[in-house]
Amino acid sequence: MEPRPAPLTFDSVDTAADFLLKRLAGPLHIGAPLGLGKPHRLLNALYARVESDTSRPLHLYTALSLDPPGGGKGLEGRFVKPFVERHFGADFPRLAYVQALKRNALPSHVEIEEFYLQSGAMLNSVPVQRRYASLNYTHVARALADRGLNAIVQKVARSPDGSRLSLSCNTDLTFDAVDAVVARGLPRPLLIAEVDPRLPWLGGSATVAPDYFDAIVTPPGPYPRLFGLPRQPVTRADYAIGFHASTLVVDGGTLQIGIGALADALCHALVLRHVDNEAYRDVLRALGSPRADDDTLSPFERGLYGCSEMINEGFRKLVEVGVIKRRVVDDLAAMQRIERGGPSAHDLALLEQQGEFLHGAFYLGSPEFYAWMRDLPPDTRRAIGMRRVGEVNDLVGDIELERLQRRDARFFNTCMMATALGAATSDALEDGRVVSGVGGQYNFVAMAHALPDARSVLMVRSVRESGGRVTSNIVWNYGHTTIPRHLRDVYISEYGIADIRGRCDEDCVMAMVAIADVRFQQGLIDVARREGKLRADFALPPAASRNTPERLAAALRPFHTSGALPDYPLGSDFTPVEQRLVKALAWLKSNTAMRGAKLRTVWRALGAKALDREALERMDLASPQGFGERLEARLVSLALVESSRGS
Repeated sequence: MEPRPAPLTFDSVDTAADFLLKRLAGPLHIGAPLGLGKPHRLLNALYARVESDTSRPLHLYTALSLDPPGGGKGLEGRFVKPFVERHFGADFPRLAYVQALKRNALPSHVEIEEFYLQSGAMLNSVPVQRRYASLNYTHVARALADRGLNAIVQKVARSPDGSRLSLSCNTDLTFDAVDAVVARGLPRPLLIAEVDPRLPWLGGSATVAPDYFDAIVTPPGPYPRLFGLPRQPVTRADYAIGFHASTLVVDGGTLQIGIGALADALCHALVLRHVDNEAYRDVLRALGSPRADDDTLSPFERGLYGCSEMINEGFRKLVEVGVIKRRVVDDLAAMQRIERGGPSAHDLALLEQQGEFLHGAFYLGSPEFYAWMRDLPPDTRRAIGMRRVGEVNDLVGDIELERLQRRDARFFNTCMMATALGAATSDALEDGRVVSGVGGQYNFVAMAHALPDARSVLMVRSVRESGGRVTSNIVWNYGHTTIPRHLRDVYISEYGIADIRGRCDEDCVMAMVAIADVRFQQGLIDVARREGKLRADFALPPAASRNTPERLAAALRPFHTSGALPDYPLGSDFTPVEQRLVKALAWLKSNTAMRGAKLRTVWRALGAKALDREALERMDLASPQGFGERLEARLVSLALVESSRGS
């Protein structure tokens, strides 16, 4: 293979955008990584040039176009706007095309096609919903080749000595997309890298020579902050789900987790299992778990190997406390000897020198997470391998090697709803509108069925509240399915575990009803009987009658008080006063959703006393002006008192 020419170098995103437009004739079919690897400033420079130029149609293929919250009006705006400026920075470059999408104002000659969305952010965007591509993560590269991809723009990190570039946060699709396009006999896409000194450096399979790219742009500072995901509080229901889930994790096994409060709860449970095993078991006993005294739930000796499309806050904590530590190597003979318990001295040296205990395809997290990534000790940095998404989410190479590496795999993901017959809804509504996307969930469910000792675990909160109305998330049927019922495996709600792999329909119904909220159990039973899926004399086990939020709150309240179950187990991006306000505003939203409840809350607020001046100052309501602000101040004061009582 002939050496590639040295890349052109620029110090301006405008110059780089001009270069791209000159090099490519006709329509632009541009790919950009999902999430953190998207070069916002370069994309904005490009969008500014084509927005009003109908002679240059732009088709952008990407996913997870991250956008800080806008703030809204009223109390939400008072809370969010100062936080956004502090957390993201006043100079954060919001993506111009995202703002156009949110306004339904995208020019007709510009198309944005995404396969995964920021959860719930684009439900009302017509162009987003029209051009959403429902794809398994591992099928995206193939789809990009189908679309004639002719350019990729990506944010990268530069090595300390300047000799290499790292795809760092997004090794997921770039390599596969380039290979897929070339395999079709099409020209290699034009590749442009934007260097960001804030992006953590990761070596190994994430690195490339500079000439992998056709052009490299290094804009001058100051550099905007990396997009930081604000860490959310973990509720009692979340903790219950996480602790039940943790009992399925096998020492010496493999761990995949998603993102969000349920994943945070699971990670905290695994940390507590390792560092304070008795406290961990006390929580399980309070939840009524039959596994509370199981000998296999001791602290981790062999540790876990992390293999997850996304590396996030939870993995950081699990690495820090020594739960994630089981190293694997890409050597079949060595892995076979290690599995048999007879590794040679060479094998042990190989594990020490080349072994990796965490593989991911992309990463995303908080500013604290990025600081951790930047400051990793050399040995830990070498043990984290960023891979192509197909290498993480699928079985595509040496199947026997991957089976040994991924022994006792547990794939944990979240769904919005589950049916009594075992199907899951995770990404869209029954009217077709997309909430997020399939992403890698189907990949992991299918892989769990392909590996001999693996399990797919879908975590679901038993109920949701919207507009003052409580609805069950365990339903008889729903008009959209992400995971079909023939791939049913394990479901977990705050009320327990339903192991339904290979079970008949009647057994599935009985298991799923047993983890449903007591208010909705009889309705599910009645429908199942009517549809001939459940015998007439079926009776729920007595324990299922205790599936109430009140009992759960009483069971876990002492652990919140003691600090064993903190609101923010992986750290918080909110100040202490903001943490109080998060709870208060959530209480207020719940208690003003319905007209009657809103009137009662307002009436009570009129007599509320301002006991938390610091919180009112943070909301700029310490000296309210006019009736509207005085009412807002009293509403916040009432909410602060009421939400603190629930602690």
